[in-house]
Amino acid sequence: MEGPVIHWIGAVIGLIVAIVLIFRKVNPVYALFGGAIIGGLLGGASLDTTVQYIIQGTNSVMGAVVRVLAAGVLAGILIESGAAERIAETIVKKLGDRMALFSIALATMIITAVGVFITVAIIIVAPIALSVGKKIGLSKTALLLALVGGGKAGNVMSPNPNTIAVAKGFDVDLAQVMIAGFLPAIVGLIVTVIVARMLSHRGVKIEEGDVPAGGGSTKENPSFARSMVAPIVAVVLLAINPIGNILNIPLLMKFKIDSMIILPLAGIVGLIAMKQAKKIIPYTTSGLNKMTSTAIILIGAGAIAGIISKSDLSTAVVDVIQSAGISGTLLAPIAGILMGAATASTSTASIVAAGSFGPAILSMGTAPLNAAVMVHTGAVVIDHLPHGNFFHVTAESVKMNIKNRMSLIPYESIVGLSMAIAATIFYGYLF
Repeated sequence: MEGPVIHWIGAVIGLIVAIVLIFRKVNPVYALFGGAIIGGLLGGASLDTTVQYIIQGTNSVMGAVVRVLAAGVLAGILIESGAAERIAETIVKKLGDRMALFSIALATMIITAVGVFITVAIIIVAPIALSVGKKIGLSKTALLLALVGGGKAGNVMSPNPNTIAVAKGFDVDLAQVMIAGFLPAIVGLIVTVIVARMLSHRGVKIEEGDVPAGGGSTKENPSFARSMVAPIVAVVLLAINPIGNILNIPLLMKFKIDSMIILPLAGIVGLIAMKQAKKIIPYTTSGLNKMTSTAIILIGAGAIAGIISKSDLSTAVVDVIQSAGISGTLLAPIAGILMGAATASTSTASIVAAGSFGPAILSMGTAPLNAAVMVHTGAVVIDHLPHGNFFHVTAESVKMNIKNRMSLIPYESIVGLSMAIAATIFYGYLF
């Protein structure tokens, strides 16, 4: 039996409380749970009902959590084997100094797109970027924008937690969301390079102590060809069914294997190709450890999403949009932007936006896949605010202080907004 509807003001206050707690350095999971409880109670629900809504919300994200943990196998193997670093090194080296910003953005995009978490991808490429930037006189500001912008572009077409979350939230195939994210990602990459070039000699300069010895490489990495085996296997297996549907090939249409199977399988095949099969236990353990915190945060996101989804917040937002004469199609990217700003996390924003605004978005006639892509790209517009982990990890990756890191926020927002606008044009109006 359906319980009472929570008043949107209570839900919003609960979300604000969660944000404040995160700012106060409370663990994000507990902050989200705390905000959910307060939101439910202030919204008019009893304590028992609030707990029921929270449990329903956390149950709704379990599919995404399982897939995220499974994706840790691929991520751990790519990172620990040195494959991700080799891919980045090769791309930057082959494209040369003249295309340094493009190569850095492209390398980060590709590493993120093949399943490495965005913050980890930036950490991997950052030492290479600093080494190249110091040699040819690029500013640290331009380099970090190339890293962040490339990472954001890769993130909207990756088998990463955020993509898994939005695919599950709208009940669409992960591979379809990844493929549909390609066009906005290309737009984001182009805008990243244009804006980064404008900043080439502006902002923070690279100091001698910022560049690690050897450009950050500390081990013997596998060859580029062997490093690419796992990503290629993952992409091919994920793409078979969508391609079959597009081309109407019955044999390919019948090939439907969940990403929970494909991503670990691709990682293991890649590990064998790199002749490191004996290291499967430490590599996969490392991958699991890297994904565990994200998986737990998704549970916290499910809790606050459970409260918001049981509130009339989406109705209130729809009323405002209609009163302002704004197209209902824009609800999807707006939901992603709002939740991205609120949570400072693409993954959390994807869960909360899909769970809270999904029914309202779909009721306006938007197809589930199109809605997923627009929400997803909206979530990367301002997910880099200081109350999130991404802001601080990226600053540390290039040894940048908080004040200078803050100055980059408008530029990375431009990159995120370009992808959201592209997705809205492509999937809100053209396709």
